[in-house]
Amino acid sequence: MHDIKFIRDNAEAFDNGRRRRNLPPLSESLFALDDARRAAIAALQAAQERRNAASKEIGLAMREKDAARAEALKAEVAKLKEDFPQLEQAEREASAALDKALSEIPNTPLDQVPEGKDEHDNVEVLLWGEPRQFNYPPKEHFDIGEGLKLMDFESAAKLSGARFVVNKGGIARLERALAQFMLDLHTGEHGYTEVAPPLLVRDDAMFGTAQLPKFEEDQFYGLSIKIEPPSASTVSGLADVESDYKLSVSGGVASLDDIIIGLETSDIPIDVKWESSLKVLRNTAELLRASTTSATELLRFIIESEAGIKASRRWLIPTAEVPLTNLVRESILDESQLPLRFTAGTYCFRAEAGAAGRDTRGMIRQHQFYKVELVSITTPEQSLEEHERMTGCAEKVLQLLELPYRKVTLCTGDMGFASQKTYDLEVWLPGQGKYREISSCSVCGDFQARRMNARFRPAEGKATRFVHTLNGSGVAVGRALVAVLENYQEADGSVTVPTVLRPYMGGLERIAAAR
Repeated sequence: MHDIKFIRDNAEAFDNGRRRRNLPPLSESLFALDDARRAAIAALQAAQERRNAASKEIGLAMREKDAARAEALKAEVAKLKEDFPQLEQAEREASAALDKALSEIPNTPLDQVPEGKDEHDNVEVLLWGEPRQFNYPPKEHFDIGEGLKLMDFESAAKLSGARFVVNKGGIARLERALAQFMLDLHTGEHGYTEVAPPLLVRDDAMFGTAQLPKFEEDQFYGLSIKIEPPSASTVSGLADVESDYKLSVSGGVASLDDIIIGLETSDIPIDVKWESSLKVLRNTAELLRASTTSATELLRFIIESEAGIKASRRWLIPTAEVPLTNLVRESILDESQLPLRFTAGTYCFRAEAGAAGRDTRGMIRQHQFYKVELVSITTPEQSLEEHERMTGCAEKVLQLLELPYRKVTLCTGDMGFASQKTYDLEVWLPGQGKYREISSCSVCGDFQARRMNARFRPAEGKATRFVHTLNGSGVAVGRALVAVLENYQEADGSVTVPTVLRPYMGGLERIAAAR
């Protein structure tokens, strides 16, 4: 989140940062929104000040027995009170318009970030390890897994649809071993504190790390809906009757149909008001089928519906970055507490809305995947050094697994929305014959901290400052599994277990086909 005061004081630098991201200048339009906000605030303050002054003048006029002036002042105060709601609404709308605009602007890249349009302009800074030479055509991970009868995409599709997998036996254990190995490494050698966070978070948490509002379509959320009975005054004896429905929503209409079915089949007696509400719901369902109405609009309808439905939304985390970073939201830390370093192994959920046609086979791009995340909270002076350190922690995972990889600095056109600078680690996949991303490590400066209002108090006792936040994959477990299967595959279809993982596999050295 950008600071409008900083933009006013550094308009040229702000617009230049946007240019480097291949975006048009924006400072002038932001100034116009800020001017409108300031004018609305000034108008409201002027009205409040005039009301207070007029109220005092009424008392003075009464003491001087100037009835005409007292009545005129009373009328003026009454008119000012009548205008307050409109003035307050204007101030709210002007502030909201500026906040919305600022919330949708990506972070400004550091000067050291290379300029470019897309991934082709990323800069390689390190190449580690030698790709293994095979005397036969290496297979891709899904052919290996299916050949072992331990990776089942067909059953997953029956259960959940595309972009899911069922891993079994040795491959399931290998995935678990990878996660535990990474967590043990980061907590035992790299000084991170392991956290077991919630997988469902509120809107504020997603906003804090910048998944909302811009990337809503890439997310999944769960909706908890409580259908309340008619009031006791309408139907006696029903005060304790209720029916709960828990749904998952990702922009569709079926959930609304479920609500209608729930209402129609409920044991709750239906009175005239409920019949009317059901009609509204049915009509809305038909409209939704014929439109591109988003899940957000559906949720808004449900919340505002006259059917007595109460709903609450929780987002399925796209990465543990969200709950881990938000651990410091709305708090003031002492400088002595920093840096804070957190790690977590969690399932993550992404709609992959922009991935149509990409990596449709296998485990590279899935709706549900396991990942070990690294998050650091630092002072501004510590953040760049911490970025190098964090990236090194992720690299150590690949080095111990003896997986060839390369490290690249993302260019301005390929870096993430909240990032100031990002390193990607790309692991070698012999089945594909190329390097693929397995970890991104980003420094975000105070961009997320402003959205979360996360600050620290300097040791010198000066005014509080915003913390800096960093996040990185340490690493993506599913993609590490893919890399191990492809790099450690054997000609007979089996897979050798990397030495560092064997203690986590009960000493198993080779994964063979299921019998």
